[in-house]
Parts: sequence; C-alpha cells; structure tokens
Amino acid sequence: MERQIIQVEEKVPVKLLIPLSIQHMFAMFGASVLVPFMFGINPAVVLLMNGVGTLLFILITKGKAPAYLGSSFAFLSPGLLVADKFGYEYALGGFVVLGIAGMILALIIRRCGTDWINVVLPTAAMGPVVALIGLELAGSAASTAGLLDDKIDSRNVIVFLVTLGVAVFGQILFRGFLSVIPILIAIIAGYAAAGFCGILDFTAVKEASFFALPNFQAPSFNIEAILTILPALLLVTSEHIGHQIVTSKIVEKDLLKDPGLHRSLFADFFSSTLSGLVGSVPTTTYGENIGVMAMTKVYSVQVIGGAAVLSICCSFLGKLAALINTIPGPVIGGISFLLYGMIGTSGLRMLVDNQVDYGKSRNLALTSVVFIVGLSGIALNLGNVKLTGMVLACVVAMILSLVFYVLDKLHLTNDL
Repeated sequence: MERQIIQVEEKVPVKLLIPLSIQHMFAMFGASVLVPFMFGINPAVVLLMNGVGTLLFILITKGKAPAYLGSSFAFLSPGLLVADKFGYEYALGGFVVLGIAGMILALIIRRCGTDWINVVLPTAAMGPVVALIGLELAGSAASTAGLLDDKIDSRNVIVFLVTLGVAVFGQILFRGFLSVIPILIAIIAGYAAAGFCGILDFTAVKEASFFALPNFQAPSFNIEAILTILPALLLVTSEHIGHQIVTSKIVEKDLLKDPGLHRSLFADFFSSTLSGLVGSVPTTTYGENIGVMAMTKVYSVQVIGGAAVLSICCSFLGKLAALINTIPGPVIGGISFLLYGMIGTSGLRMLVDNQVDYGKSRNLALTSVVFIVGLSGIALNLGNVKLTGMVLACVVAMILSLVFYVLDKLHLTNDL
C-alpha cells in the first residue's frame, strides 16, 4: 500500500505532530550547530534564530512553502576570514548587509518574474544541479560518520550501519504511524547502538544548566569586512533556487510561482539579517529537511513550524540542548547518507519526469558539463569566496544555457 501523502497546507493531529516535528529538528541539528562551533560562539542563539527564522519564513510565504532554515555553510570561508582579522562582530555586520542585499534582489525578482529561470536553467541543467546538492554532500556524510578517518573505529561502523539499516528498511517495512517517522526511529536505534558500543559522552549534559539565556551580540560594520562576505550572495541565492525547485518536485507544486521565489528568497535573507543583528549565523533552507519530506511524504508546514518551536525551546533549555548534542557522528552520518541520496535522486527524477530528450546535443552537453564541473573539485575564487561544487556548476550551467539561448535567437543551432 502506498504511503499517504500529507500535503503542504494540511493539519496533522497532535499525536503525529510532536514526533514528526522532533524528527525534523533532529535532521537539521547536527549540521546546524556545527557552524556556530566553527565560529566559536554558543549554539543556543543559533537554535533560537533558526526557529524564529523558520517561523518568519512560513509567515512570509503564507504557509505555502515547507522549508526549515538552518545555519548556512556558505558564509564559513569569508566569515571566518573576517572574524580572524577584525572580530566576529564585524562578520555579523557583513551578514546583515548581505541579508539586506538579498532582500533587494528578491524585490527585483518580484518585478521581473521567474520565467528567466527556464532560460538560464532548463531542466537538462537544473536536474543535475539539484542532484549535486545531495551528491556533493556524500563525503560530508561519510566524514561525519567517521568512515573516512585514517584509522576507522569498528564501533562507528556498527552504529552507522544500525542507523542506516533502520532508516532504509524502516522506509520499506514500517506501517501505519511508524511509516511516517522512520528517521526518528533510526536515530533512536542508532543512539541505543552508540550506548551499547560505549561512545556516548554525557559530560556536557552534567555541566549544562537547566535554563540558559542565549548569548546575544551586536554587529559592527567595516567596508572591507562587508566586501569580503558580500560575494557569498551568489552561493546562497543559487542554493535557495535549487532547494525550492527540488522541493517543488517533491510536493508537486510550483513554489517558484506560488508563493513565489521573491517571497521565499526575501524570507530567507530577512532571517539572515535578523540573525546577524543579534549575534547568530546566517540561515538557509536545509537539504536535510527536504530529504525528510521526500522520504516520509509529509509536507505539512505545520510540522516544520513545530520543529521551529522545539528549536526555540531547546535554545533556553541548556540540558536538553546538550543532550541532543550528544548524538554521535555515526548516527548523524547514517541518516545523512540516506537523506543526501534522496536529494540527489530528486534531481535525476526531474530529468525523467520532464522527459529530457538526450537525443538533442544541447541537453547531453548541458547535463554532462554540469555533472563534471560539480564533481571534479575545481574551484573559482572571487576574492575570498570560493565557488565550487554545486554553486560553480550552477553558474556554468547558467552561462552555457544563456549562450545556447542566444544562438537559438540567431538561428545558428541545429537541434531545434
């Protein structure tokens, strides 16, 4: 029997809402708290602003676009450069200015519409770009699980296999209520396996206070710091468009049209602006949560909102946040293995569903070049921002598609 789909605007009963929301929060938690750790700040303020940003995203998009906003990795390189040279408060100033620039871009898109996306990113290009969102994270999932260490710990392998196995076979074998929370069950199973293997550490839980206020910090502004961070606008915008397109395919609604790319992009950058103003890191739509939706077929924004509320609560509950943070890497890696693969498969599905004709040379060339650029490891440096992987592939795809469009208008192509 095919699993029932819970659509974007549907409500779910409380007995389903709580575990489904917990599942989404766990999916984003590992990656989202990694960013503040790398910046050397308390993750509590990040959990708070991730939750607030997600609720604002739901409000601005009129509850029509399911997306969880987590900590963005796009700002790590320029942000760390600024933090090391000037101090973290100046990185915050750069985040704020970039967020404002992104909101202006969203207003421009509102005026110009989204038809240009089909010109600069036809399906033959967008399919592999979306696939790369998941595929380029495969190494990250393996590294998080400890499978790329010089000396692999057999305990990590056991926990990883238990987590991944429960997630994969649970998706196939679970029925009824259990069929919509396989990720949560897999995390619990992996956590139990980690306890059995003796790799859990509760020291941070014992030391944490029950209640704690997030550490807020005001931004400072410096033109050099701003110019260092501003090029990341390209990364975040490309990532956002890719996420919205793959989510559109999953929920079978064109989110670029309704609620509109301008709304979702504005909400994304508005959240990043607020985060920078209070001392948190910029936010972005999260691929992990897209993977959860693809796997469970639960697309309700109510569930996403529930996860946001839980994240806000965790930011004030020191021991709870510390307990969640004890989830070991092999558990997060096991879940990520499947979720990232789901995103990659969604990109391939776009090519199939849209019946891309690879008898046409342009389609074959577009898809081939995008995949190779994205997976080759080559990079393009724009100041202190490095374009690589999916983002560089997206830029190359847009340039190549525009060239094909111009050649079509000049009637020089031979495959129309």
